Amino acid sequence: MNVFASVALSGDGCMDDRSPRRLMLSTPADWREVMRLRAWADAILVGAETVRRDNPSLTVRDEALRCERLAAGRPADPVKVTLSRTLRLDPASNFFTAGTAPRIVFTDNPAASPLDAAADVVRCSDLSAARIVTELEKRGLRRLLVEGGPRTLGMFLDEKLVDTLRVAVNPAVCVGDPAAPRFEPPLDLSGFARQRCELEGMEVTTYTLHPDRTEEDLHHLRRAVELSRRCTPCATSYCVGAVIVTRAGETFTGYTHETSPTHHAEQEAILKATAAGADLRGATVYSSMEPCSTRSSEPESCSELILRHGFSRTVFALYEPSCFVCCEGALRLRKGGVDVRVYPQLGDEVLAVNRHLRSDE
Repeated sequence: MNVFASVALSGDGCMDDRSPRRLMLSTPADWREVMRLRAWADAILVGAETVRRDNPSLTVRDEALRCERLAAGRPADPVKVTLSRTLRLDPASNFFTAGTAPRIVFTDNPAASPLDAAADVVRCSDLSAARIVTELEKRGLRRLLVEGGPRTLGMFLDEKLVDTLRVAVNPAVCVGDPAAPRFEPPLDLSGFARQRCELEGMEVTTYTLHPDRTEEDLHHLRRAVELSRRCTPCATSYCVGAVIVTRAGETFTGYTHETSPTHHAEQEAILKATAAGADLRGATVYSSMEPCSTRSSEPESCSELILRHGFSRTVFALYEPSCFVCCEGALRLRKGGVDVRVYPQLGDEVLAVNRHLRSDE
């Protein structure tokens, strides 16, 4: 998933003041850019406190942009997403009533709530950015705009799940309250590539935290899909191909059951790499399907192997269908600090390779 975070600040670094009314920081030109970002996104996410304080609609208000989305076969408005531990949100607020886009609420609260009738309430044991990104991605959403507030932005940045960060500062506004909500990123931004511009007095800096590697990823991922075609279909396992690329540029490949009836594709490629003495720290593994999180035939799952060997990135085409187990490989890898990228445009090819496991055939 491509995650874009956007924040507007006063000249003294505040996101808001402590008055009951929302502090307007964006100039009209900056607000137009925010609308373009909303039009780009498949989903917009804000924290529960933002929903309560600002009562945002989170819709695309520019009619031309709405028409562009519709012409491209997309809904007029992005999906609206929030997270709340207490579920103390008003079902009559704009988040739940404005526009026609689906609403999703993530929570670790198991109690029933009036919000169940107003939104898709996703209950999970852990409320993390990794969980949110993974669940949204499984729903087919590929571009997420995170608009706040400070704790939500901090969570996504702390878990290293933000690809691009846009910081727009209005130097003409000074809150002057040390207790006001502030933006304090949990990482040093000085080492990242950035672009600066000015929009009607707003000083905008856009940081690239994760560069776009789509072309490189698709090249190796297509090779992984081709490798999966070498597998002998089996009623108890998926046909999967894997490619490892180390930081030194070495390449190792594998596919399901290549050398053993219990080996998965990632395992086969890792065994070749370790036999060759390759350093796998910081390497990327490309797999046609999500690395497994549960194994019965081996002591370690593929996601555990990836974490143990210090891979920095995992790229795959298809989330594992719930045929044998409920796989949580992507979630575990993200929680372990691995950069996970999914390219569902190759998913149909992976499904075709595994048509022997489809119940409708």
